[in-house]
Amino acid sequence: IDFDLILENVKDLNVLAGEGISQIEHTPGGARLRQPEPLPLTLYQNGIVMFNGPFRPYEDPSTQQCLQDIMDGYFPSELQMRYPDGV
Repeated sequence: IDFDLILENVKDLNVLAGEGISQIEHTPGGARLRQPEPLPLTLYQNGIVMFNGPFRPYEDPSTQQCLQDIMDGYFPSELQMRYPDGV
């Protein structure tokens, strides 16, 4: 696992997802600025935790696919169900 590549690609994906950019959210009384909701990802020596979810060891095929998507420069495909309209 190329941790340097993962970190570099996560930074790039964060920019694509709108990190640091506020969006206008219309409210009944007007509008307010809203920041995109972060997606927590913690890398450990032997696995990952995403969304404060369960620990996922690197040996798990779904974890390998998730990290491969990131190393290929894509958002993890497993997020498509959670974000059907994109990030």
